[in-house]
Amino acid sequence: MISLPVIFFVSLINHQVPLTEAVEPVDFEEYLITHPPIVESGPLRDLIEFPPDDIEVIYTPRECRTVVQAVPEEGDTDPHVRDCVRSYTEDWAIDDLKRRSMSIDDTPRGSWACSIFDLKNSLPDALLPHLLDRAPNEEIDRHNEDQRKANRHRELFALHPALDEEEPIERHCVPEVPKEHFGQRLLVKCLSLKFEIEIEPIFASLALYDVKEKKKISENFFFDLNSEQTKAMLRPHIQTAAISTLARSAVFSITYPSQDVFLVIKLEKVLQQGDIGECAEPYMVFKESDAAKNKEKLEKLRSQSEQFCQRLGRYRMPFAWTAIHLMNIVNSAGSLERDTEKGSWSERRNSSIMGRRSLERTTSGDESCSLTGFRPATLTITNFFKQEGDRLSDEDLYKFLADMRRPSSVLRRLRPITAQLKLDISPAPENPHYCLTPDLLQVKPYPDSRVRPTREILEFPARDVYVPNTTYRNLLYVNPQSLNFANRQGSARNITVKVQFMNGEDPNNAMPVIFGKSSCADFSKEAYTAVVYHNRSPDFHDEIKIKLPASLSDHHHILFTFYHVSCQQKQNTPLETPVGYTWIPMLQNGRLRTGHFCLPVSLEKPPQSYSVLSPDVPLPGMKWVDNHRGVFNVEVVAVSAIHTQDQYLDKFFALVHALDEHMFPVRIGDMRIMENSLEAELKSSIAALNSSQLEPVVRFLHLLLDKLVLLVVRPPVIAGQIVNLGQASFEVMASIVNRLHKYLDTSQDMHGRNSLLSSYIHYVFRLPSTDPNSPSPGGLGGSVHYATMARSAVRPASLNLNRSRSLSNSNPDISGTPTSPDDEVRSIIGSKVRSQCTFSNYYITFNSSSLLFHEELALQWVVSSGSVREGALQQAWFFFELMVKSIIHHLYFTDRLESPRKHRFPERFMDDITALVSTIAGDLVERLNTSLAFFLNDLLSVMDRGFVFTLIRAYWKQVSTKLYTLQNPTLESLRLDFLRIVCSHEHYVTLNLPCSLLTPPASPSPSVSSSSGFSTHVQDQKIANMFELSVPFREQHFLAGLVLSELSVILDPDNEGMFGLHKKVVSVVHNLLSSHDSDPRYADPEVKARVAMLYLPLIGIVMETLPQLHDFTAVGSSGEEAEGEGNSMISQTVAMAIAGTSTSSPIRQHGSFSAESSRSLLICLLWVLKNADELVLQKWFTDLSVSQLNRLLDLLYLCVSCFEYKGKKAFERMNSLTFKKSKDMKAKLEEAILGSIGARQEMVRRKRSPSGSAFGSQENLRWRKDMTHWRQNSEKMDKTRAELEHEALIDGNLATEANLIILDTLEIIVQTVSVTESKESILGGVLKVLLHSMACNQSALYLQHCFATQRALVSKFPELLFEEETEQCADLCLRLLRSCSSSISTIRAHASASLYLLMRQNFEIGNNFARVKMQVTMSLSSLVGTSQNFNEEFLRRSLKTILTYAEEDLELRETTFPDQVQDLVFNLHMILSDTVKMKEHQEDPEMLIDLMYRIAKGYQTSPDLRLTWLQNMAGKHSERNNHAEAAQCLVHSAALVAEYLSMLEDRKYLPVGCVTFQNISSNVLEESAVSDDVVSPDEEGICSGKYFTEIGLVGLLEQAAASFSMAGMYEAVNEVYKVLIPIHEANRDAKKLATIHGKLQEAFGKIVHQDGKRMFGTYFRVGFYGSKFGDLDEQEFVYKEPAITKLAEISHRLEGFYGERFGEDQVEVIKDSNPVDKCKLDPNKAFIQITYVEPYFDTYEMKDRITYFDKNYNLRRFVYCTPFTLDGRAHGDLHEQFKRKTILTTSHAFPYIKTRINIIHKEEIISTPIEVAIEDMQKKTQELAFATHQDPADAKMLQMVLQGSVGTTVNQGPLEVAQVFLSEIPSDPKLYRHHNKLRLCFKDFTKRCEDALRKNKSLIGPDQKEYQRELERNYHRLKEALQPLINRKIPQLYKPVLQVNSHRLIFARSSSRSHFVHL
Repeated sequence: MISLPVIFFVSLINHQVPLTEAVEPVDFEEYLITHPPIVESGPLRDLIEFPPDDIEVIYTPRECRTVVQAVPEEGDTDPHVRDCVRSYTEDWAIDDLKRRSMSIDDTPRGSWACSIFDLKNSLPDALLPHLLDRAPNEEIDRHNEDQRKANRHRELFALHPALDEEEPIERHCVPEVPKEHFGQRLLVKCLSLKFEIEIEPIFASLALYDVKEKKKISENFFFDLNSEQTKAMLRPHIQTAAISTLARSAVFSITYPSQDVFLVIKLEKVLQQGDIGECAEPYMVFKESDAAKNKEKLEKLRSQSEQFCQRLGRYRMPFAWTAIHLMNIVNSAGSLERDTEKGSWSERRNSSIMGRRSLERTTSGDESCSLTGFRPATLTITNFFKQEGDRLSDEDLYKFLADMRRPSSVLRRLRPITAQLKLDISPAPENPHYCLTPDLLQVKPYPDSRVRPTREILEFPARDVYVPNTTYRNLLYVNPQSLNFANRQGSARNITVKVQFMNGEDPNNAMPVIFGKSSCADFSKEAYTAVVYHNRSPDFHDEIKIKLPASLSDHHHILFTFYHVSCQQKQNTPLETPVGYTWIPMLQNGRLRTGHFCLPVSLEKPPQSYSVLSPDVPLPGMKWVDNHRGVFNVEVVAVSAIHTQDQYLDKFFALVHALDEHMFPVRIGDMRIMENSLEAELKSSIAALNSSQLEPVVRFLHLLLDKLVLLVVRPPVIAGQIVNLGQASFEVMASIVNRLHKYLDTSQDMHGRNSLLSSYIHYVFRLPSTDPNSPSPGGLGGSVHYATMARSAVRPASLNLNRSRSLSNSNPDISGTPTSPDDEVRSIIGSKVRSQCTFSNYYITFNSSSLLFHEELALQWVVSSGSVREGALQQAWFFFELMVKSIIHHLYFTDRLESPRKHRFPERFMDDITALVSTIAGDLVERLNTSLAFFLNDLLSVMDRGFVFTLIRAYWKQVSTKLYTLQNPTLESLRLDFLRIVCSHEHYVTLNLPCSLLTPPASPSPSVSSSSGFSTHVQDQKIANMFELSVPFREQHFLAGLVLSELSVILDPDNEGMFGLHKKVVSVVHNLLSSHDSDPRYADPEVKARVAMLYLPLIGIVMETLPQLHDFTAVGSSGEEAEGEGNSMISQTVAMAIAGTSTSSPIRQHGSFSAESSRSLLICLLWVLKNADELVLQKWFTDLSVSQLNRLLDLLYLCVSCFEYKGKKAFERMNSLTFKKSKDMKAKLEEAILGSIGARQEMVRRKRSPSGSAFGSQENLRWRKDMTHWRQNSEKMDKTRAELEHEALIDGNLATEANLIILDTLEIIVQTVSVTESKESILGGVLKVLLHSMACNQSALYLQHCFATQRALVSKFPELLFEEETEQCADLCLRLLRSCSSSISTIRAHASASLYLLMRQNFEIGNNFARVKMQVTMSLSSLVGTSQNFNEEFLRRSLKTILTYAEEDLELRETTFPDQVQDLVFNLHMILSDTVKMKEHQEDPEMLIDLMYRIAKGYQTSPDLRLTWLQNMAGKHSERNNHAEAAQCLVHSAALVAEYLSMLEDRKYLPVGCVTFQNISSNVLEESAVSDDVVSPDEEGICSGKYFTEIGLVGLLEQAAASFSMAGMYEAVNEVYKVLIPIHEANRDAKKLATIHGKLQEAFGKIVHQDGKRMFGTYFRVGFYGSKFGDLDEQEFVYKEPAITKLAEISHRLEGFYGERFGEDQVEVIKDSNPVDKCKLDPNKAFIQITYVEPYFDTYEMKDRITYFDKNYNLRRFVYCTPFTLDGRAHGDLHEQFKRKTILTTSHAFPYIKTRINIIHKEEIISTPIEVAIEDMQKKTQELAFATHQDPADAKMLQMVLQGSVGTTVNQGPLEVAQVFLSEIPSDPKLYRHHNKLRLCFKDFTKRCEDALRKNKSLIGPDQKEYQRELERNYHRLKEALQPLINRKIPQLYKPVLQVNSHRLIFARSSSRSHFVHL
C-alpha cells in the first residue's frame, strides 16, 4: 500500500517543470565540495573536475619575414617611436585554453576500417565445430557475446560521415596572425636589352601605373642591362656598385588588379648635346645588319659618346619609353579565372583590406582580374617611343597609355626606336629566395649574400588598403614634377635639380639616406634629376626614395639645388652652375609634412636658420625667381609605420605621450596646452578620434587600442587630480569597432567578427604590466603620473540597468584628489552607504594595483546608454572577448587560478555580467546570440560554474517567455545555436556531473530478478529517472538536460511550428556525441558508459518519434530484391507470395523527418545503446511495458534498414550527383511532396483517427521509392576510385558495427524478457528484427554473429518458431537459404549450420520436418525467382554441407531423419538446376515454359507453390497471346484447388477434384494429390493462399473461361461453365448465373457466326540434333504455332534465335523430313529439322470429331508425309514415286499448359506408287465434289478446280496417271485390287467433272461462253482417252472365291463397292 503515494509524489515532482522551461541547476561548485570523488585517480577521476593546467597564457615570438628585424638604426629615443616599434616587435600574447578533444574535422574517419569484405577466402565450407554438441544456453550466450564483443570498433562516429552542414556554428576559427599586406605578386625578370647599335650605356626603370585611377601604383625598379664594356665608359663616375643595385628581377604587388594596369619601362641615357630627337636619330636610322657599311659613322658616334660619358657621366637625359598592358599578357598566357558570382579574386583573398566602397568598384563588370593562375610568359618588346621633352609629365603619360588601348593609336604613327627588351613575367612563387624588401632588408630564405638579389617593389595601392602595421617602415618619396624658369633672367636652360636630405644647414649635414638606383651604392647623399636639353621650364619624371630617420627634429629638411649644366665644353665655363635654391622642412608643428608643394625658388643661397621656416615665408634681403611666386612643383609621399599622417590620431598620441613625459606646457600643433587644460584637451581628442580617417586608424589600430585600454586601467593624474577616462575610452572603442565592421564588412568570419579586431584580441591585447619583464604599453614602467583606484566592494543595492549616471565612478564630472579621499567616497556613494562601508573600503594609491579592465569594461557597458550602448551591443563579441582575455590574464598573472571559483570575482562584477546577459537575452538577434553563447562558454572556464548555469537559465527563461508570446521558430533556432555553442565547451562532460547518482544508491544486487516485483520503488524510480527527462536528471546533468529537452520538445509531433528545426536539433546531439566518441579522454569503456549515461533519455525520445522517422524500410530494402524487381521473371508480389510473406512492410506510417535527420538520430541512439552500461539497460527494459518494448524493437528494425550497406555502386551513383545539387533538389522535392504543412496535418489526422495504428497504411510510401532512384548525370564530383572504395569500405564497417549494436541490444532484450510472462510477443519482435537484418546486405562478420544469435534463440524457444511465428519460420528459411548461396564461405558455413539445426529441431519436435521441408522448398523458389545475382554453385555446396551434417549426426542416425534430409536436398537440387536454366533461357519462350513446367512439377507436393508456378505460366502465355494455353494453366490451377478443397470440406456442389474437369481437358488428371508427401491442407501454412477457397476457385474458373473465349474456343467455355453453374446455383446467386448464361449465349452465338472462319493453330514437328543443344539434343517436339504460320516463318524464327545463341554459322536447318542419321552430321554444329504436320485421326475417331473445333481440340496424334523413290531421290516418275506417312503421338493433348509437347511414339506407313496415285485421285475427286456443292456457289473456285482437272496442259495430270497405271493389267496379283481401286476412282472422277461442268454452265455469264465450250471440249477429249482404260477389268477379281473368314469383310466391302460402281 505504501508504494502508491511514493509514486504519486515522484510523478508530481517529475511534472513540476515542463520541458520547455529550464530547471534550477545544481550549485556546481557546492556540489563538488560536498561530493568528494570516490575514485582516487584514473580516467574516471578526470571526469570530475577540470584539469589544473586548463588555462595558460603563452607568449609566442612573432614570425619575422626578414633575416634581421626592421628597427630604426638610431634607437628609439622618441616615446611614440618606442611604442610603435614595441608594437611591431613584441611577442604575441595568446590565451591557451587547453583543447583536448578533437574537433569534428580531425576525426580520421574510418582510418582503422579493417577489411571485412574479404571475398577471396572461399575455400570448401568447413563444418562448424561443436555445432551438434548439447551445451547449456547460458554458456552458448556467453560464448556468443565474447565473440561479438571482440575486435569491435571503438568509435562509432568515425564510421559515420559528418553531417553536411555549413561551417558548424560552435567552431571559433583562430584569427589569422597579423602580418604585412601583399596584393597579388608578380615576378618580372629583365633578361636583356639590345639596340640596333651599341654605342653607349642605357639605364632602365620599371613601374606600374593604373590609367583609370591616374596613379602610379608602385615605386620604380631601376635595372641596368649594359655590358661590362659599355659600363666602363662611365668609369670616372661610378662608385663600387652595391649588390642590391645589381638586381635584374623584381616582385611587384598588386592589390587591385584591373584591366587598366600598365607596366611602364622608361630608358635614360647619359646627358649629351642636342635634344632627345637628335640623340635618338642614330638609333632609328642605323640597322645592325648594315654595321659593316656604316662602320666609320658608328666609330664617330661611339667616340662622341665616350666624350660625353667622361664629362657628363653624372647627368642623365630622358631617352625612350614603352608600356605593356599587363592584363593582355596574363590573359594570353591563359587561365584567367573570371568568377562572376564571387567578385574578383582580390575580393576573395584580400577582403580584409578593402573597404566596402572600394569593393563595389573592383568587382564591377570586366574589372575582376587575377594574376595568380596564368602561365609564365617571356616577352620581347621591339618598339620604344622616344621621349618628347615637352611631354614628360605623368599627365602626358596617362594620355599616351589611354591612347595605346585604342585601335587607331596616335603612337602607331610615330616612328619607333627598334630594340629588343626581353622580360619574363610570371606569378611570384610563395617564398622566392634572395629577396630584398623595399627597405633593403633580406627576406628569409636568403642562403647566400653574394647572389644577385630580387627586389621587392613597394606598392602604392590604387585605393585604400586596411591592414594594421606590423613592421617598422619609414620611407619618403620625393617626386619633382615641374619647374618654370621662363621669367628668370640669365642663362638657365639645361636644368637639373639636386635633391638632398639634411639634418642641419651645413653642406656636410646631407644625410646618406637616398636610395641608389642601379649599379651604384646602396645609399647616397644626393640625387640629380634628368636634364631636358635647352628647356627653361622642364617637366621631371624622377622619383627619389629616402629612408627617413625614426625621430625627426625641426632641423630635418629636404634641400633642392637647381643647376644649369653646360653640355658643350667651352673655355672657362664650369660644368654646373647653381641657378636657384628651395627647401621643405620635414616637420610642421611636430607633424610630418607631405603632399603637393608649389615652392618659390631663391636665387641665392638661403641664409642662416632657414631650415625651420618654410620658403613661403618672405625672408628679408633674399632674391626670388619671379617675385617669390611658386615656380617649382614637387610631391612628397611618406610610407611610414611611425607617422600616422592623420591630425586627430597625431594629436591623441601626442597628448598621451605628453602625459607620459609630464612636461608642461605641451606644444601640439600650433597650440600650447597648459596642465590645467590638459584634461579637457585629452577628452576632446579622444572623442575626436571618431573624425579620423579609417585607413590610418586601421594602420595604427593595435597601438590605438592599447592606449585606450591603458587609459581605462590607469586613470592619469593631471594637476593632482585623478581623471577617469573609462567612459570616454569605452565610447570611442565602441565607435571604432563599429566603423571597422561597417566599412570592412567583407572581412568577417561566420560569426560576424571582423578579422582585424579578432586578431587584435587574440594576439596583441594584454593587460598593461602583466608581463613583468617587459615595460608595459606606453613605457609606463616607472612613471608616477598614473593613479589607480580600487573601487569599494559595496555597491548600491538598487543597481538597475539604466542606473543613474552619477553612480559611475567613471563619471567625468566627479573628480577626486588623492589628498581628500573622503569627499570622493561621499560624493560617489552618497547617502546609500551601509554601515560597514568605512574609509578602508575605498583606498587610493599611486601605481599600486590598477583598475581591472574587465570590471571597468562591464561597468561601462552596463551604464552606457543611447548610441554607445547600441554600438557596444552591435559588436558585443568584441567586448566579451576582451573581457574574457582580461579575466584570464588577471587570474593567470595574479596566480588566482588556484583559488576557489566562488571567490574569484567581486559580487558587483557578477551583477554587471548578469545585467548584461539579461539585456542581451531580452533583445536577441543572431549575432548577439552567438556572441553571448561564446562568452558564457568562456566564463565556464574561469568563473563560478553554478553562476554561469544560472545565467544560462535566465537566458532560457527570457527566450521561453518570448517564444510563448511570439510563437516564432527563429527564436528557437537561435536558442539551439546558443545551446550548441555553450555545449561545445571543452569540459562539457564534466560540467554535466557525469558521476553523480540521481538518488541514494539502491540495492546492490544488479540481478535481473529485481524485476519480479520485490525491488524497492526507490530503485525503479532511480532507473526511470536516468532514462526520463525527470527534474533530478535535468538538475544534475544541466546542459545535457537542456539539449535533450530541446530535442524532445522540437521533435514532438504536436509542436507544429518547429518542423523546420528537426535537422538542426538533431545535429546538435549528433555533434556532441560525435565529439565525445572521438575524444581520447573518454576512450576508456567505463568512462564512455558514464558519458552515455548523460544521454539515456535519448532512447525514450527516439522511441517517441518512431512514427515520424523516415521510412528506410520502404525503399526496396534488401538490395537483391530491389535489383530483381525490374527484370525478374516472377513478379515481386508472386515471389513474396511464394515465400509466404506479404509485401507490406512491418513498419509504420510514413514519416515526416528527412532521411538525413532520421539517420543522424538513429546513429545517436545506437551510440547510446553501444556505450551505455548493459546492466542499467537491462533494468530499464525490465520496467518497460510490452508495447514500449515492441516499439523499441520497431526502432531497431528501422535502424537495420537505415544502416544497410549500400555498396560501392551506390557511392559511385552518389558521386555522380554533385552533392549540392542533389541536396537542393531533394529538399525541394521533399517540400513539394510533403508540403511542410500538408504532411503535418496528415500526421495529426492520423494520430487522431482510431485506425491510424503504428503500422499504418502503405500507399503513402510510394514516392520515397522514386526518390531514391535519381540518377542525375550531372558533372562528377572529383572523387578518385580509391576514395570511393574507401568510403564504401567505411560504410560497410558502419553497417557491420550498427548491426552488431542492434544484435547486442536484442540479446539484452531476450535476457530481460526470457524471465517474464510477456515473452511471446516480444520474442516475435526480436525474431522479426533478426530476420530483417539477415535480409539486408550484411558483412560476413555480422552474419556469423547473427546466425549464432539466431541458433541460440531457436534452441531456447523452439516452439516460438514452429508453433507461433510460423510466418517467421518461412522467412527464416528464405534468409538462411539466401545466405547458403553466398559467395563467402564463412557465411555459407554458418547458414548451412543454422538451416541444418532448424530441420533437426523441427524433426525433434514431431519426428517429421514437413514444415521446414515445405518452407525451404518454397524459399528456394522465391530465392531463385527474385534474386538476379544468385549463384547456384555456392548453393549446391551448401546443400552438400547439410548432407554432410546429416551423415555425421550420430544422435539421429537411426531415425528416418537422414533419408528425409537427403530427399529434400535432391529435390532442391533439381528445382535449383531448372530455375537456374530459366535465367539462361529468358529469350527462348518454349524452353522457358518447359522449365517452369518442370519446376511446377517439382512442387507437386507444395500445392501453394505449384499453383504459383501455374499462374506464372498462365501469365507468360497471356503475354505471348497464347490464350488457349493460358486457359489450360488456369483449368489446371482450378483442378488443383478443387483437389485440396475436396479434402478440406465435403460440399456436393463443388467439383470432386480433377475428375470433374476431364471434359475440359484430358490432361487435368495430373493434378490429383495422391503422393505420400502430401501435407494435409489443414496444416498451417499449407493451402493458405487466397485461391484455396471457394471464391478462389470461382475466380480461377472465371479467368479460364475468359481466356478460352479470347482463344476462340467457345465450346470449352461451355464446359468450364458447367463446373461453375452448380456452385452459383448452390449459392442461389442469380446475378452471377444471369451473367454466365449471357456469356454462354454469346459463346454459342459466336460458334454459329464464325462457322468456317475460326483457325486454332498450325503444328510443326521440330527435331534438335547436336551437342550444343544440351538437354534438347535428339529431342523431338510438336510445336503449336499461331494459325496460318508458314513453314518459312517458324524456320526463320528458330534459325534466328539459335543462330544468335550459338553463332549464325553454327546453326543449320535440315531442309528435308527424312530420318536423321546423327553420325553423318558435323558434331560442332547445331541442326534443326522442321516439318509441317497435320492432326491425324483414325477412321473411327472421325465419327466423334465432326466440327472444326472437335478436329482441333484434344489432339495427340499428328501426321506428315515424305515422298521418296527407291534409288534415294525424293521425286521420280509416277511409277517410281513412293510416299512415307509418319504418325506422331505426343505425351499430352493439345492445347496443353505449354506450346510444345514431347513426341513419345512414332509409326510409319509406306505407300506404293499406285497407292499414291489412288490417294491423289481421291483427293482431286473430293475437291471437285466440294466445289460443285458449295453453298453459296463460288464460280472462281469451281473454275480453278475444273481447270486443274480437265485442262490439257496439266502435267502428270489425270490422263497420265491413268496411262501409267491402267494401260496394262499388273503382273503381280497383290496389285490387282489397287488397280481396280484406281479404275473406280477414275470413273468417279469423270462423273464429278461432268457435274462440275454442268454447274459452271449455270453460273457463267455471256462473256465466258467460249471458255465454257473450251472446257467441255477438253472434257470430252479426256473422257474419250480414259474410256478404254476405265472399262478394262481384271477378270481374276470377279471369280467367286472361297470365303475365308479373314477375307470376308474385305470382299464384302469391295463387292459392295463394285456393286455400287455397276449401278
